[in-house]
Amino acid sequence: MPFPSVEFARRAADPTAKAVQEKRRHPRVAITLLGRFMRQSKHEYPCKLVDISVGGAAMMSPVQLRMDERIVAYFDQIGGIEGTVARLFEGGFALRLNATAHKREKLAAQLTWLVNRHEMKEQDARRHERIAIASKSMPLKLDDGLTVDCRVLDISLSGASVETNARPMVGAEVVLGRLRSRVVRHHENGLGLQFLDVQQIEALKGDFV
Repeated sequence: MPFPSVEFARRAADPTAKAVQEKRRHPRVAITLLGRFMRQSKHEYPCKLVDISVGGAAMMSPVQLRMDERIVAYFDQIGGIEGTVARLFEGGFALRLNATAHKREKLAAQLTWLVNRHEMKEQDARRHERIAIASKSMPLKLDDGLTVDCRVLDISLSGASVETNARPMVGAEVVLGRLRSRVVRHHENGLGLQFLDVQQIEALKGDFV
């Protein structure tokens, strides 16, 4: 299940960039995600994430910001982040993130999962052919303990696509019916899930078909 809006950049070594990186408290991940951010004026603009750590992020912006301006940004793959502008550069800005310890831990897990996910070979990302099924409603238990109803669109031995308004972050663990799953992508109508345990076809037929 590829991420259409995700690109990973491997950058050439640069002495100046390396010196800056060594001064950072948290290591940065070079990852490009498309999203939106809101200024203090409540106006929203598109943006492109360039790199991010649990302590800060750099992103491209179509507008010039002010130092110390408070920003809230949203990306489908990692959810919302907020902070203050710590540095301005041509075409963008660097953000000093304002996050609790729990949020930082969750963000670190998300970034690790995204990097590893992208580096998987395509055949590993979708090991089994998908099967369209008749519309079936099932409970979906989210990572915060809340349970919502969803509609299963298709399944395979390793995952499922479901229709739901819920948007847990990519990498979050959920439970579809009785199957432990991980959110691997957001799509227009809902979520793409990967089962944490590969299922037997007989068991799937009993639950879904």
